[in-house]
Amino acid sequence: MLNAENDFPSTPDRVIPPINGETTVTDGESTIELPPVPAEFAGDKVAAWSESLIIDTYLPVEPEDYPAFLENRVYQGSSGKVYPLPFHERIEQEKRPFAWDAIHLENEWVRLVILPQLGGRIHIGYDKVADYDFFYRNNVIKPALVGLAGPWISGGVEFNWPQHHRPGTFLPTDWEIEREADGAITVWCSDHDPMNRMKGMHGIRLRPDSSVVEARVRLYNRTDATQTFLWWANVAAAVNDDYQSFFPTDVEFVADHAKRAVATFPAVDGHYYGVDYPAQVTADRPDGDRLDWYRNIPVPTSYMVVATQDDFFGGYDHGLEAGFVYWADHTVAPGKKQWTWGNAEFGWAWDRNLTDGDGPYVELMAGAFTDNQPDFSFIAPGETKTFSQFWYPITRIGAAHQASRDAAVRLDVTADDSDEADAATTVVIGVAATRVIADATIELTDAAGRVVFTAAADLAPSQAYRHGLSLDGGYRASELTLTVRDGDTVLVTWTPRDPTEDAEVPAPATEPADPVTIASIDELFYTGQYLDQYRHATRAPEPYWEEALRRDPRDVRCNVALAARRERAGRHTDAETHLRTAIDRLLARVPNPADGEAHYRLGISLVHQGRDAEALGFLAKATWNDAWRVPAGHALARLHARAGDLAASRDALLELLRHNPEHLQANALLALTLRGSGAVAEADTALADTVLAEQRARDPLDQWTRHLAGLELSTDAPTVLDVALEYAETGHTHTALELLAAAAAASTNTALGQVQVAPLAHYHRAQLLDAAGRPTEATSARTDARTSDARHCLPSRLADVAALEAALRADGTDARAAALLGSWYYDKKRYTDAITVWQAAAAHAPDAATAALVHRNLGIAAYNVQRDPAAALEHFAAAVGHAPQDAKLLYEYDQLLARTGATPTERLDRLEAHRQLAGRRDDLTVVHAGLLTAVDRSNEARALMLGRVFQPWEGGEGQVLLAWQNACTALAEHALDSGNPAAALEHMHAAITPPESLGEARHPLANSADLYWLLGEALLAAGDDEGASAAWTAAAHATGDFIDMSNRRFSKKTLFSIRALRRLGDHVAAATLIDEFDDYLVELAATPARVDYFATSLPAMLLFHDDPQSVHDTYVHTLRSKLGELTASSTASAASAAAPHRQ
Repeated sequence: MLNAENDFPSTPDRVIPPINGETTVTDGESTIELPPVPAEFAGDKVAAWSESLIIDTYLPVEPEDYPAFLENRVYQGSSGKVYPLPFHERIEQEKRPFAWDAIHLENEWVRLVILPQLGGRIHIGYDKVADYDFFYRNNVIKPALVGLAGPWISGGVEFNWPQHHRPGTFLPTDWEIEREADGAITVWCSDHDPMNRMKGMHGIRLRPDSSVVEARVRLYNRTDATQTFLWWANVAAAVNDDYQSFFPTDVEFVADHAKRAVATFPAVDGHYYGVDYPAQVTADRPDGDRLDWYRNIPVPTSYMVVATQDDFFGGYDHGLEAGFVYWADHTVAPGKKQWTWGNAEFGWAWDRNLTDGDGPYVELMAGAFTDNQPDFSFIAPGETKTFSQFWYPITRIGAAHQASRDAAVRLDVTADDSDEADAATTVVIGVAATRVIADATIELTDAAGRVVFTAAADLAPSQAYRHGLSLDGGYRASELTLTVRDGDTVLVTWTPRDPTEDAEVPAPATEPADPVTIASIDELFYTGQYLDQYRHATRAPEPYWEEALRRDPRDVRCNVALAARRERAGRHTDAETHLRTAIDRLLARVPNPADGEAHYRLGISLVHQGRDAEALGFLAKATWNDAWRVPAGHALARLHARAGDLAASRDALLELLRHNPEHLQANALLALTLRGSGAVAEADTALADTVLAEQRARDPLDQWTRHLAGLELSTDAPTVLDVALEYAETGHTHTALELLAAAAAASTNTALGQVQVAPLAHYHRAQLLDAAGRPTEATSARTDARTSDARHCLPSRLADVAALEAALRADGTDARAAALLGSWYYDKKRYTDAITVWQAAAAHAPDAATAALVHRNLGIAAYNVQRDPAAALEHFAAAVGHAPQDAKLLYEYDQLLARTGATPTERLDRLEAHRQLAGRRDDLTVVHAGLLTAVDRSNEARALMLGRVFQPWEGGEGQVLLAWQNACTALAEHALDSGNPAAALEHMHAAITPPESLGEARHPLANSADLYWLLGEALLAAGDDEGASAAWTAAAHATGDFIDMSNRRFSKKTLFSIRALRRLGDHVAAATLIDEFDDYLVELAATPARVDYFATSLPAMLLFHDDPQSVHDTYVHTLRSKLGELTASSTASAASAAAPHRQ
């Protein structure tokens, strides 16, 4: 990537060179050694420099070659589609020292390290005064496969946009150091979002006289469509039993993802995430129900503030007397959230997956233009949104009660409970400042405004103020106000709030009704808009808008909304039809509608269809409406430039820049247009230079501006392709061709996990060359496209699609173009089109790799779309035949076989024939172990799992643990059968306490009744009646279950609770539980299957989509059958006494 002020290359991997011919592997404890400030900056009040940092790193393994079609994936409550990014599925098992690009930023009070190669995150935030990492310092880069595209690391501050987590969190950013006149320094990091190609940039600023860390954020929509986005700065903080997260004192309620559940705060009155918090309160844990203490939260838990009038929150380690404050204007940045993996074995296992020795952490996330996840806002074409967020360390004062950008305060007030005349009130004041303030005034006033205490104090980040005093008389806290001043300037003021009595709990969010049941067209429109805006993974907006149009075919809003969705999918003629219908309604009585969106969108649709002249009128009309003046003006300027009418283009640009002077593309195009205007070239060139200089000051990392200014361009190939297309769309073919070639060349150094664009760049070249009347060169460019590296190449832009469609029109046998185009069609749910072009690609595939890819894709389409398992099997057999050594295909084929009736023996034989191949993947190893257990080879299954260190992966939650438990319990049963209770006990203890090498631990809410029931059987056989009774009691008391990332009232584990109750002789309780379970199953059977609307993860829906109703019915039938078998015998039989573990 572009790295200003840095001479070393940033794209190639820089693992430390081998020692004695062997790759260096790090053993033992990892630590990050920070370099000293270079001599040239040693006297600066703020020092900033680039110097690579050696960090022990577990690198992601190169992604597989196949597109990840995760159209139903739920991620953080919204769509988890990863297309067009490649999807990582493995991380290296060993760490190696790696030289990461690092930007160091330091002043008297704090030191920061920024890693541009990892999304521009702050990796280290160190309080030099307290010798404390106020941001969690992870001394290793140890990704786990929990990110949107796979690898994700903990620690520091991750800047998440336009969705959570950042799609480019493990991808590099361009960066530049800005040195300001007042001595402040900002480190800018910027990239183009890999999903929608919007530009996001954040600048980390330190000032000479302040401990405040500022994130200056600029988000820019460089597309011609309205987009949605959210922004969460994800701060990690190291935690222990002394760590408290603090929020404004008016926060009374917090909500889960999508506000599906609401809890009181800080003490939870009831259940949250399945945990009964009031039950945790004991004499030893009087605050056991409070969510602000990490120690109290046993399960993975998110909570987001529902409402507050304050601007701050943070965290504080009471043992170390250090923490941090976050501050931002809550009217722009209302989001305040905490996440934890949980303070229990399950969470600690995840901590181990993300660090080697730095322990647990919580995430204290700060959201702008959002207050929940998912909670997306709109950003218009050409719109820039700017805001700042601030953090600073604090010491000695405890958790803050109020804070500003200048200072944080705490005021503890304890009144004497007596009614006597000599009653007194104890007050403790704490103040932490962000800069040196000589002789600050600290004042305490009562409700009448009388000063009851005042002091002068020198404050500084290194000098917090803490003072205790006693006031005569009994004061309520809310009768006192603490004010801190610097001269006449109030830095912060705080009046404690009285507790709110009987505040009404906000209602949680509800699932939208089905379209046909919604009464009004208005509600139908807004429901669809909500689903579209929030990128819902399993509910589409189209049915709501289509229902509205069934009732009123000319409804403007729903026609425009559907047109936008159609346009996004490249269905331009469909979009045009909807838009013309909307415009007919708009113009039925007036020629000048209040809203220009339909005209704007129709103009854009016509441009995509190559009908520029026709588009001009609609775009011009759209400029009459202020909301669409800028997007339409920009589109007009591009069309005029493309047509060679530079004067008209210039006029349109000057007009739109009056209304939006920060429009990056308009400024760049204006400079380009001025340079080519001809008659007054010298004056216009000077004006162009001025425009570029102003734009550089505004955004130093806008790549089009940099290219026009003759500066170094980004080395990120997709970004270079974006700039090339800017030139192409404005008629500058020669420069576009040069940059397309540069993009193809840059692709040879594409960062791990980034989209490969070389074939796309060549197809774009071919399209431009054909349009320029250079067919021979166009043919050569298509040859380059077919022969360049296409691994991880997936089209994402409408321009990409147009180039690929043009390639197929030029050569219908181009399997490369057909394969790529099919992937885009499939992602946009144009399934029929995808299947058609993939079939053409399969017929003309020039090599085994292409054939394997398209047959694999056709197999997924056959199963998920065509509902043709036989065809799916044929395609996967063909794919495996073309790529017999591909472990991913082996896994996917096995998953298909499992769904289409293959027996465990048949599946195992296939895996055994490729044993080494199966061993390359955790998921295949788990399948292998499960099949070994299923065919009574449990010893081999156990040995297979013990010989591997597993890494958890999305969709595999609990699978490793389940395979281990199944192997252990099978071995225990065999041991009991053979009269060896000692061995059975050994296996059961292994099942209950799994090894850390499995990479996961049992969720605290997961039901283990089956394990404890069988443990009791083993203890009974060993002659330990008391131990057996204790184990059965544990099984009997196990309630509920945690399955597929959700809580269940009953599960198959309930059957073992019933058995345990019988073993304990409590047949009444067993019969009651049987009745309750049976009632539940009756209710469950009568409930139609429906994907959980509020799911935050759906691990069963990632690859192959099974019919939910069929899965549901099979599940209910299985449980009813098992319950029927159990109830057939109401008492333990003689046979069960002979072989109790087989009951």
